[in-house]
Amino acid sequence: MEKQLTLKHEHLNLTATLHYPTGDGNEGKRQAVIICHGFIGSRVGVDRLFVKTARALAAAGSYVLRFDYGGCGESDGDYGDLGLESMIAQTRTALDYISSMDSVDPHRIVLLGHSLGGATALLTAVRDRRVKRLVLWSSVAHPFSDIVRIVGRSNYDEAIQTGSTDHAGYSLKPVFFDSLQEHQPFQEAPRFGGDVLLVHGTSDDVIPADYSFLYQKVFWTRSDGICDKEIIFQADHTYSNRKHQEEAISVTRNWLAGLDRRHEEWHHWSI
Repeated sequence: MEKQLTLKHEHLNLTATLHYPTGDGNEGKRQAVIICHGFIGSRVGVDRLFVKTARALAAAGSYVLRFDYGGCGESDGDYGDLGLESMIAQTRTALDYISSMDSVDPHRIVLLGHSLGGATALLTAVRDRRVKRLVLWSSVAHPFSDIVRIVGRSNYDEAIQTGSTDHAGYSLKPVFFDSLQEHQPFQEAPRFGGDVLLVHGTSDDVIPADYSFLYQKVFWTRSDGICDKEIIFQADHTYSNRKHQEEAISVTRNWLAGLDRRHEEWHHWSI
């Protein structure tokens, strides 16, 4: 079952879809996954990637919430007037909603972020201890330089000189770019103590696959939490090939299920 709802965040109405668990699972509280879409994206995703992901994870027994950031999809607001700090705050509003559900296991709350949504998910997890697990798909690592590279240096210069620039129909303001310069995910990553899965495609020409290798090295410096990595051969930035979509979804579903088994075995062993 799926339900459309509205999350209230400050003056914004954020449109969201909640997927209920449909698969066989242990009775009692369930895992919950929040999907964080990328730069000028939506909760649907390119080629319906996030719809398919949400339904697959719900079929495996999880609650899944996917939502549109302010100014994207069906949500209120102007994306270019907001920034990365606002996206972090909006993600925490989504966490408020999920955490308020009695049927959600507070020890199994997951953020799944793609591209800029990956950086947003990581930065949120560092600030909010309710996040226990992270799944980063093709994650941005240098928000400012990565997004400027995508929109073009000339467009960035135009925004600074004139007050805005158009990119794919979105008016991006200097405040948006300034917010990107304030965050360095690589430096903040070690402060997250939970488990992490990194997924990236070798044919990603938007965000280099090397980022996931570097992220893993950073996460390995921590004293707590595991970090696994899956590199998908020839997958592009949005996993637009059906085979690559299915692989990214399957890897994620199996990793999350494996974590549950691993923690259960550790619990029994420690007893």
